[in-house]
Amino acid sequence: MPTRDPTAPNHIELPPQSPFLGIILKCLSVLVFTTMGALVKATSDGGLGVPPGQQVFFRSFFAIPVILIWLAWRHELHVGLRTFRPMGHFYRGIIGTLSMALGFWGLALLPFPEVTAIGYAAPLLVVIFAAMFLGEDVRLFRLSMVVLGLIGVIIVLSPRISTGTDLGYKETLGAVVTLGAAACTALAQIFVRKLVHEERISAIVFWFSITSTILGLLTLPFGWVVPSLREAVLLVSIGLLGGLGQILMTSAYRHADASLIAPFEYVSMLLALAIGWFIFGEAPTMVMLLGAALVILAGILIIWRERQLGLERSRQRKAMTPQG
Repeated sequence: MPTRDPTAPNHIELPPQSPFLGIILKCLSVLVFTTMGALVKATSDGGLGVPPGQQVFFRSFFAIPVILIWLAWRHELHVGLRTFRPMGHFYRGIIGTLSMALGFWGLALLPFPEVTAIGYAAPLLVVIFAAMFLGEDVRLFRLSMVVLGLIGVIIVLSPRISTGTDLGYKETLGAVVTLGAAACTALAQIFVRKLVHEERISAIVFWFSITSTILGLLTLPFGWVVPSLREAVLLVSIGLLGGLGQILMTSAYRHADASLIAPFEYVSMLLALAIGWFIFGEAPTMVMLLGAALVILAGILIIWRERQLGLERSRQRKAMTPQG
């Protein structure tokens, strides 16, 4: 059994809490990731014709320099890339890369706001998978909210589950692959939950980028295209934005509790609606908006409940601590 390194996560000192800064960084990360998604859609099979595997490669490869620069700036380059669980990173990388590829494929097949709304199923599925694979206790409230959120996802999906025309087949496929992306995202988060007990976040981010770069490159024989100058600029931008978004999100969770800043993830719905309307000419339907509202409500209520339970546990620990 390897000897624990003093630079391992249990020895990491977190910066002082700064909730306002955490919220700002979280909102910026949402803006960056949503912009990245719009560029993916612009270069997808529904746009300029770049296949998902090629998009995954560019998204991952050009994120690596951004991550390395960030680590060097934080003086963590010498320890941030060490790993105690190489196979854990490998398995997480496979699931995470599959999630990314399916999500990019979904963007080629469905309107931008709908892909965003279906993606909100991921944190709901994490609750289920955490109970299945990590043995976490899921009480009635959380289970009820998961059911409510999944009803919302079904409402969003319902108009797309149709057959009989080419458009129907395309939309059905888009619904399936986008939901598959959400499920893979949830599974990837389960792997991350296991990794964070022994690995630095910087190592998790870096080795995922390495793994997804290699896996994306392996799709080269399956139909890459030679990008034009415009396509190349967009593809490189996807990678740079992906790296920047990852850094902003990681930094946000360093400065504020997850339960405080997690609800700001849903700002992406407003951004997706605006981008879909003004950039891609995609008008949202009332069915999609209703389903998205239910998913967002369920997610926020789960986060609120977890925060209340966390505060209650903190009060109980303080009450049990001997005074004087």
